[in-house]
Amino acid sequence: MRKSLLKYKNYEVHSITTIFEGKMNANIATWVMQSAMRGKFMTVALYEHDYTIELVRKSKILNINLLSEEQTALITKLGRKSGRDTDKFKRLPYALDNRNCPYLTQAIGFIQCTVLDEARSGDHTIFTCPVIGQFLLHPNKKPMTYHFLQEKRLVRS
Repeated sequence: MRKSLLKYKNYEVHSITTIFEGKMNANIATWVMQSAMRGKFMTVALYEHDYTIELVRKSKILNINLLSEEQTALITKLGRKSGRDTDKFKRLPYALDNRNCPYLTQAIGFIQCTVLDEARSGDHTIFTCPVIGQFLLHPNKKPMTYHFLQEKRLVRS
């Protein structure tokens, strides 16, 4: 039996990518959602101690990459190591968008955002982000979800 009603929610798994003054980083994020009609705004929750959050605060840009089930290796590569100490983009298929912000070329697609506002929320900060572009790269891939990661024992239940 599950201990919390929130454990029933099945979040899609994303990677947030960003760049500031040539320093790139990527992480894993599950708390990402559309927060306005017609996809005009996204809300992204980033862990307060991540290197990604430092770069997002400085650059005010990010890409939200929707990961596929084929990308489970990224959970360890992007989610369990710090970009302060590791080049997460080494041997990672990526390209730069028209803002020179990285996106993951093997993701289902990515959403380009700018940061409008932020608010603290426990050990995360919530960023409100206008959408400036959406790009579908691999429409036939299946989105990775939190429950999928639990089934594969890649995250704790």
